[in-house]
Amino acid sequence: MSDELIFSPGLWLIFSGILFLSLKQKWRLMLIIMGPTLALLSVWVMPESMSWSFNVFGLDLQPIRNIGLGRLFATVFCLMALMGGIFAYKVANNQELSSAYIYAGSAICITFAGDLITLFVFWELMAIASTVVIWSAGTSKARAAAFRYILIHFFGGMLLLTGIAGHFMSTDSLLIVRMQTDNLSQWLILAGILVNAGAPPISAWIADAYPEASPSGAVFLSAFTTKTAVFVLIVAFPGATILIPVGLFMIFYGIIYALLENDMRRILAYSIVNQVGFMVTAIGIGSEMALNGAAAHAFAHIIYKGLLLMSAGAVLYKTGKRKCTDLGGLFRTMPITALLGTVGAFAISAFPMTSGFTTKSMIPQAAADQGLMVVWFALIAASAGVFLHAGIKFPWFVFFQKDSGLRPSEPPKNMLFAMWILAFICIAIGAYPEPFYNLLSYDVEYKAYTLAHLSSQFQLLLFSGLAFFVLLPLMKRTLTISLDFDWFYRKLFKDIFFHLEGKEKIYETKIIKFLLKKWKIIVADLFFHHGPHGFLAKSWPIGSMAFWVAMVLVSSLLLFFLAS
Repeated sequence: MSDELIFSPGLWLIFSGILFLSLKQKWRLMLIIMGPTLALLSVWVMPESMSWSFNVFGLDLQPIRNIGLGRLFATVFCLMALMGGIFAYKVANNQELSSAYIYAGSAICITFAGDLITLFVFWELMAIASTVVIWSAGTSKARAAAFRYILIHFFGGMLLLTGIAGHFMSTDSLLIVRMQTDNLSQWLILAGILVNAGAPPISAWIADAYPEASPSGAVFLSAFTTKTAVFVLIVAFPGATILIPVGLFMIFYGIIYALLENDMRRILAYSIVNQVGFMVTAIGIGSEMALNGAAAHAFAHIIYKGLLLMSAGAVLYKTGKRKCTDLGGLFRTMPITALLGTVGAFAISAFPMTSGFTTKSMIPQAAADQGLMVVWFALIAASAGVFLHAGIKFPWFVFFQKDSGLRPSEPPKNMLFAMWILAFICIAIGAYPEPFYNLLSYDVEYKAYTLAHLSSQFQLLLFSGLAFFVLLPLMKRTLTISLDFDWFYRKLFKDIFFHLEGKEKIYETKIIKFLLKKWKIIVADLFFHHGPHGFLAKSWPIGSMAFWVAMVLVSSLLLFFLAS
């Protein structure tokens, strides 16, 4: 433990975000680059196992605790803040960049948090900043989505804070340690984290909010909230078996809704739930191989999902259209965007020589190692579904299907530069994964490029692709809406509220009349039994009472005799 003040790397980005609010346009690019770069340098300069703690109001807090897993997540968060900032340079306003950098900085501060109070503070700051990112799109739909988004995350924060309070009362400690889910407080903490992970039943907040952000805002949103939740789950709840069914539900929920979706950014939003489901399942398995797989896949997912949303954002920026039914044939005038988007699609599908092949495959391997054959089969089947909805459907309907007649040009060079960098990282991790494996928490031997793995993956991809094109008439989308759980709070609850609005006096009168009627019935019943002529008001003869007392005494003695 160090007695010296340690500067959390995430604060560089938070300070940068504050500076954006008063920064002149000519200095924006410099700050976009300097903030994440200084944060990344701080992540790697900080000595391993270093921590900083202090006592305030009798509480032992540890706002800095450097662990290998936190360094891995902080590294990819810095990279994504940098690439997201470069992508957003010419299209985002200062409000969006400010909130995005505060959002990213808060996520990094969580990866270095050693106590639950520090975690909660930055957890809520992350929720507020990400809400502003959505709001910054400036449309009525974005503002409505931001409002729903913050309500969901305040609900999750309430669960988390209640669990933290109960945990402190029972353990007298606020340090982040492995939890066992053996009491209500720990269940509440787990539930609060799962809200941010996009777990059921309120997974719909991701597909509701993320697509309404600006073309650059969705890139930032995809990187931090759900993956920060994955980080905390790995640290606090490894091996919690309840996470296995939760993760599997997320996987297939994301696949089904993405296949039904017509909006290209909603396809990718549902895909986030699907991919986080793989990570949550791995955390539930809990072995060293599984936890390595969860962390590695989270890192790879941030990169290739950022690339996919950049390609979708570039299309939206140049065409103003999001629906697959309005797009198609864009490879003619946007060939670079189509190529880079396809790299991201191959990476999410675990195509050999891409990052998904070398990271996601660790999770089914961990299930097989633990003898969880049903889980293994589900994960393999889900991998085919991922290729269908994100690996083929997204690039095919956006870039390669029947010509839509649109002729947009390539996006600005700053957007293409960010996409090229992320595509390079996807291929680098896929082609040469050993240096990346060395960054993981556990020293587990794993070889991605084996003959068995290559042959099985090629068969999976081949038959999934064949199924897509055979069933292409069924895959084509129409202008429909897929109902999700958010229907309850977007439609049903709102309709009930507006129905009741203005009718308070009518319902108040009806309720009062109903209660008075019930009260009269209760009073009449009491009077019937306890009134002057009621059965219970009659006087009982002394001899009768003595007889029943004697019977009770005899029964008691008899029971005592039998029991002895």
